[in-house]
Amino acid sequence: MKPDVNDFTVKVSNVNGSGSASANSLLSKTIFRMGIPVSAKNIFPSNIQGLPTWYEIRVNCDGHTGRSPEIDFLIAMNPQTFAQDIAEVSPGGYILYDSTWPIENELMRNDVTFLSIPLTALGVESFPDVKIRILMKNITYVGAAAAFLNIDLDVIRRLLRETYSRKPHLSDANMNAIELSHSYVKENFTCPLPFYAKSMNSTEGMILMNGNTAAALGCLYAGATVAAWYPITPATSITDAFKQLCGKYRKDPDTGRFNACIVQAEDELSAVGIAIGAGWAGVRAFTPTSGAGISLMGEFLGFAYYTEVPIVVFNVQRAGPSTGMPTRTQQADILSSAYASHGDTQHILLFPSDPEECFYLAVQAFDAAERFQTPVLVLSDLDIGMNEWMTPLLKWEDDYSPDRGKVLDVSDLEDIEHFYRYLDSDNDGICYRTLPGVHPNGAYFLRGSGHNKYGKYSEKGSEYIENTDRLRRKFETAKQELPEPVIRGGGEGRMGIISVGSCDGAVREARQIVAAEGLDFDYMRIRAYPFSDKVDEFLDSHERCVVIEQNRDAQLRSLLILETTGKKENISSILSYGGLPIDAGYVAKSLKTLNEDGDNHELRNKA
Repeated sequence: MKPDVNDFTVKVSNVNGSGSASANSLLSKTIFRMGIPVSAKNIFPSNIQGLPTWYEIRVNCDGHTGRSPEIDFLIAMNPQTFAQDIAEVSPGGYILYDSTWPIENELMRNDVTFLSIPLTALGVESFPDVKIRILMKNITYVGAAAAFLNIDLDVIRRLLRETYSRKPHLSDANMNAIELSHSYVKENFTCPLPFYAKSMNSTEGMILMNGNTAAALGCLYAGATVAAWYPITPATSITDAFKQLCGKYRKDPDTGRFNACIVQAEDELSAVGIAIGAGWAGVRAFTPTSGAGISLMGEFLGFAYYTEVPIVVFNVQRAGPSTGMPTRTQQADILSSAYASHGDTQHILLFPSDPEECFYLAVQAFDAAERFQTPVLVLSDLDIGMNEWMTPLLKWEDDYSPDRGKVLDVSDLEDIEHFYRYLDSDNDGICYRTLPGVHPNGAYFLRGSGHNKYGKYSEKGSEYIENTDRLRRKFETAKQELPEPVIRGGGEGRMGIISVGSCDGAVREARQIVAAEGLDFDYMRIRAYPFSDKVDEFLDSHERCVVIEQNRDAQLRSLLILETTGKKENISSILSYGGLPIDAGYVAKSLKTLNEDGDNHELRNKA
């Protein structure tokens, strides 16, 4: 095998509830601290403990963040999945396993190298206390992996001291276990392996962060003070992070009073209702959920759309329908979010591609919600929300001022004899609003039933049409002010790629792979719905476009067909919906297939 420096993938196979998460995180964080670009994918079951779990660490000096199709180094700690795990290792790869559980002969492969380490025995010798031994079991393989992959022990030591700064005895115990296995490997094997880590300087100005934490930070920065939620995987940690942030930054410095309201509701319907009430009162409010919650929130989302109340909803998408696979990722809520509720309802959608955009688009979501007086849904997914991504340092602009939209204050209302809530004075579909209690001339009530431009109850067809057409006009106005798509390529490509969200890393890497073989694809990543005019221009300027997304029913493609005017007779699909993050190898292979076979309009990856 040709030596590969800082370009390999590690996969750890274990069982949920074993405490392996901290060991795996320590490995990825250490590589990151060595200045090497890294991305991690935690693949875990939805039960508390006992079922298989995997953790993939991709080390890539070029900074590719998509899931790697190849596994170079497997740490096999779960005998129940030996057959599956061993089969996935790339030819020429290595498998580290605990010799306490011998691997059956029929599972042995001639094209990989097995590294047998007595991890359990080493723990028994060094940690006589059974409880400590159990805790140290997983951390021991960190030392072995560090020896094989040339991972810096000094960096590991510093990280442990930071993690257990208040409990130095735990730092020492962990480091002893790591040094134990590290020494064993050094004494009994040739190190490092043909692929290994070498310190570089490519992570300066970067941090490791998950999308849910970034979204919570964006909510804080945007001025949100009300969060209503009902626990749901994978969105709950947005509330957890927001609560921690508010504990530090939403307290009055003089009185110590908590200046935020975080409410765990009895269900998702109640949660969005609380957020709507706060939004009507003039507070920036949000609720985090996933697809199942969006289904329950439908009626209230239609209410907020029709009464024109600003709120923000974070939909961290997972695999459905029904309970589905709560700990697997998908992008299968695009249509249900765009048209949530009955009747002619349309919602603004924002699509972050990574934690950095979760932060910035969270802020833009609150501004858009108040500017257009409507619900705004931010569609992340489990991969973005719960996995650690290498992210540029977030910029906090001290002069940021929230865009409250068309809100009349006391002085405005003093000069108005009659205020009409749904009167479109500026002909842009956006009416002026007031906050309840500000002035007697303002609006105090909402009307979710039929109403006219004066806010009066009406069932006249002409007045209903006038009102709903205005809402559509407002939606068209939003098109010009939402984040534009990101377009790569000079427009000379015969074929164009269209994608969204967490597909971005795999698509960008796949473009490089096929470009090396002479295939030129332009690429447009959509960041908002309603779609910018640039989306129509992209469709019109290419003979053929392929939409890459993570769902079964080609939902983004369907929305493009419904909501654009550009040509769409030659739009193909590349679909991945098995619950794992999409990888560049599959995308590149599919692009080549579509390029060769002009009649193939749909490729599916169900794995």
